Amino acid sequence: MADAAEGGPMRRGRNETEEERADRMWQELIQEVRVAQMGVQILFGFLLTVVFTEKYDDLSGTDQTIYLVTVVLGACATGALIGPVALHRIVAGRRVKAQAVQLASRLTLLGLVLLLATTTASLLLILRVATHDGFVPYLVAGVVGWYLLCWFVLPLWTRHRYTSK
Repeated sequence: MADAAEGGPMRRGRNETEEERADRMWQELIQEVRVAQMGVQILFGFLLTVVFTEKYDDLSGTDQTIYLVTVVLGACATGALIGPVALHRIVAGRRVKAQAVQLASRLTLLGLVLLLATTTASLLLILRVATHDGFVPYLVAGVVGWYLLCWFVLPLWTRHRYTSK
């Protein structure tokens, strides 16, 4: 393919085979998953200890329900974010890396949505226990809005704005 200096069309992007692209995308995905896994594992580990504290018995029925939902969401987020590692281990050497990258990417996105739900429920529970003021739902909604902006709106805007057609 000719380049712009030779008067031909300019090629955008990397000059890599489909296999090389899958390898690169897998490495990038695993780095992203490591960051998300760390956050969900720390949060989930903390959540697992709450039920064993004296304060847990003092929680209202609603707060105990929020706690149980939060723990289940954390478990699901952990599963989705560890899923790409298990997927890779099981399909390694089967020449399906491109398909594995696509599925692992979907699992990671699902894990981020579940992490958002887990973090939201955790914040709701903590603020309900720390204060009984009516501003708690508004504060939680503001934080959720911030997460949505950082995790989804800005990346989607960037993808839309800068991806060539």
